[in-house]
Amino acid sequence: MASRYMRVPESWARATAVTIAVVSVCLELTDIWVTARLPRPSYTPLPFAPEDMAGTAFPLFGALLVIARPRLVLGWLLCLGGLGAAVNILSLNVAALIVQNGGHPSVPAIVLFAHAVWCLTTYALGVLLPLLYPTGRILSKRWCVPGGFAAAALVLGWVCDLIGPATPLTGHNPWAVAAFAPYHEVVARVLDGAVTAGMGMALASLAVRFRRAGPAERRQILWPLAAFTGLIVPWLVGDPIWWTASFTIPLVPAAIAVAVLRYRLYGIDTLISRALVGAGLVGVVAGVYMLASAASSLFLSEVDRLAGLAAALFAGTFFHPLRHGLQRLADRMLYGSRGDPMTLAAELRRRLQQADPAHGLLACLDVLREGLSVTGIAVEIDGTTTTSGESGRVAREIPLVWHGEPVGLMLVGPPGRRRFPAAHDERVIAVLTPYVADAAHAMRLTTALRRSRERILTAREEERRRLRRDLHDGLGQTLTSMAMTINMARLTLRTSPEGADSLLCELRAGMDMVTADIRELVYGLRPPALDDLGLAGAVRALAEAAGPGLAADVEVEGDLTGLPAAAEVAAYRIVQEALTNVRKHASAERVRVSLRRDGELRVVVADDGVGLPRDRRSGVGMSSMMERAAELGGTCAVTSEPGRGTTVTARLPVDRQALLTRASPMGVRR
Repeated sequence: MASRYMRVPESWARATAVTIAVVSVCLELTDIWVTARLPRPSYTPLPFAPEDMAGTAFPLFGALLVIARPRLVLGWLLCLGGLGAAVNILSLNVAALIVQNGGHPSVPAIVLFAHAVWCLTTYALGVLLPLLYPTGRILSKRWCVPGGFAAAALVLGWVCDLIGPATPLTGHNPWAVAAFAPYHEVVARVLDGAVTAGMGMALASLAVRFRRAGPAERRQILWPLAAFTGLIVPWLVGDPIWWTASFTIPLVPAAIAVAVLRYRLYGIDTLISRALVGAGLVGVVAGVYMLASAASSLFLSEVDRLAGLAAALFAGTFFHPLRHGLQRLADRMLYGSRGDPMTLAAELRRRLQQADPAHGLLACLDVLREGLSVTGIAVEIDGTTTTSGESGRVAREIPLVWHGEPVGLMLVGPPGRRRFPAAHDERVIAVLTPYVADAAHAMRLTTALRRSRERILTAREEERRRLRRDLHDGLGQTLTSMAMTINMARLTLRTSPEGADSLLCELRAGMDMVTADIRELVYGLRPPALDDLGLAGAVRALAEAAGPGLAADVEVEGDLTGLPAAAEVAAYRIVQEALTNVRKHASAERVRVSLRRDGELRVVVADDGVGLPRDRRSGVGMSSMMERAAELGGTCAVTSEPGRGTTVTARLPVDRQALLTRASPMGVRR
């Protein structure tokens, strides 16, 4: 019956759809001018007919759909159906105006042309549109039968009008067949019933599609059905309330567009929002102009120009606040009170300013969940999950990247209940995901810092336990044994000088062992080179001992005397570990060590080796350097490019008061 896709170049298709919409609006404006010169009809109190609204609303919304998806047939049906409605009503009113001005032989041809156009419009909007909505294709080939039946009835109905008797509008019919005149009315009613039956079968296809469809497609179908109800009721009742269809006809293409928008079929929510705002502005300005004109005609005769000037001044003065208000109304209608991405971003910034880093991620997820209207949303960071809402089925996974570095995975749950969700989800995600990535990175750093402090405290307690064990089991036992040896030497000194001398020799050897043990314990607490040579000299000694084939340069800037002991030890250990890594893994020829004191102690170890592999994992040495810096409240970063060497940069605070505060757990001074 109809192809789902129309093989038309997209640029030409868009231009054609816009042209159809413009032509339809121009025809409707012309029809308003023609209608103003005809007697006001008795069936409507409005200055326009329902067909005028169809000829305006259907092409505009159809053009929006074609602009978004030029190859989909639904937009073209709206465009062509609306154009047919505009041509039909203008042709009939032109014929009526010609008759009013004395008549012309061309009136019957104009009326028959209007009837033909109306048949095509009825077939496009009343038959094809229900059969193809919302996927753009029919359910099966069997549903071509209602379409063919309705098409045959419409063709026969037009032929019936062609050979039927004259109408009050035409006055005569040059193609009338006299023998058919007695049967014309009966045949016309039968054919009208056949057309109605064909349209009913087309609508029945929506019911069948609704029964077979899933939840998403069912809601798509419900929107136009609700709008069709507001159109079918006035159409069935007829003239007494037919004029009210002027207000319900635009709901049909709007409902189709909303259903499209609701389930992200075409992603044209921005275009529809702008169209609603533009239509509202035109309606308000036109209403003001009409009121001003009516007031001037009642109270101030012959001053219509002043009325137009007053309307223009009003429009100019209140245009911006009116546009802003209409835009907010359109966004609220389309997305609800929490749908605008910019508003969500502002709310997110406000919450981040009020929340601490540990709770900033949860605040981001709350705002994003409200903006997307999902049942729940979570972020996984290094095996830890932070959840807002209900944790259940995951509908979508979005990686979080902070400055090119993956920091986590965002898990979005299924959509919840809302007015118009989903169409703007991509915009909301695009705007808010960077904020979530920043919060996830801050959460990751906070968690890493907390874990680092926990490891530092654990290592410190383990070191204290080791010292206690070594002092008690090693040095303590040795001193006790030496005391016993001294007592034995005293007892044997008088009776056996040779035995006493042997005991004293053993005592001397034991004292050497004690000295070695004490030296080992002291070195574990603080490298002696720092006390003997200072930080600069100790680092130079490390560089000289880096190994054969590796040239090491040491640069010192600033006064390194008077540094806190903790900062000296941390700097020395970081340089020692970095040089060890260079010697073992870098395959470097030269390494540069820089010590600079300028408000802080900056330690840089850079080599010209092979660099770190892209898939490298931090080992014990890397973690040790970072933990030593973090313990003092500083930072240690390792940067590398394959083939261009590795650089270790540590920044250590040297203010004693800051060190006391930062080095203590939870900021408590020791």
